[in-house]
Amino acid sequence: MSDVTGESGGLLGRLRIEGQQMPEALARIAETILADPETAAHASIVDLAERSGTSTATVTRFSRTLGFKGYANLRVAIATETGRAEQARWETDISGDIAPGDPLTDVLGVVTAADTRAIQGTAAGLDVTAVERVAEAIAGAKRVEIFGLGSSGTAAREMAFRLERIRVPVWFRTDSHTALTNAALTLPGDVAIGLSHSGRTREVIETLAEAADHGALTVAVTSFSRSPLAEVADVVFTTAVQETTFRLAALSALHSQLLILDLIYVAVAQRTFERTADALELTVRAVDAHRLPEKIPSRKRGRAKGQS
Repeated sequence: MSDVTGESGGLLGRLRIEGQQMPEALARIAETILADPETAAHASIVDLAERSGTSTATVTRFSRTLGFKGYANLRVAIATETGRAEQARWETDISGDIAPGDPLTDVLGVVTAADTRAIQGTAAGLDVTAVERVAEAIAGAKRVEIFGLGSSGTAAREMAFRLERIRVPVWFRTDSHTALTNAALTLPGDVAIGLSHSGRTREVIETLAEAADHGALTVAVTSFSRSPLAEVADVVFTTAVQETTFRLAALSALHSQLLILDLIYVAVAQRTFERTADALELTVRAVDAHRLPEKIPSRKRGRAKGQS
């Protein structure tokens, strides 16, 4: 069974995404909670069942579907999240809407708020135990494969670059056929990481499944914990997203993906401290001659004497 961490945008974000895929009765409970989370946080199981037009047994089943032991635990989670959201609320109510004529100062506020909320949502649900498991595996792996396309490919490329700098044997390929053949070369003890916001990108799913067939530890980074990609992974990290005008969910997921990958990278570096420190020192020294000195002598402006 997969380890699932970091539901998209916390519990409420998870309900917005997964509620649409639930059976009708469970979906009604999700809609009722999302319509008024603060009321739901204080409602009894009977109250919630009546407001959603279901039964107490269905509410209990709904709670367990989300991974809670019972409704009491679910209600605590709702209360915790609504309280945290209220505390983190911006002084001005910034929506994700950006009009063509909006001044850039307003756009900056919208983008900053959206990215901050997405990162906070991802961090709030991230299971550090799962991060430690992946980091331990990468630190000892003879082969690490990372694959992603589009915006997810940007995050995958950055992770590969970082691991290369600390002497981790890592491969990142943008071509799906090459990625598949690389995945076929993995062995037990190796690690394969697939990134896809939707979790439905066929090439990423096939690559991760290929690595799984050969015994590698498979890791998925996606916004949907019940996606096809998540189903073929041993460990699943889910990202929170906050859409704004011109930046759809797939584009907005990049910062959350980088947060997860950055934490894994640092955890790997901690476990290979001496090797990492030596590698970073060597790589910095290798390119040092290509950097300008910190203090550049000021140039005298104007014409020198005798020049016409």
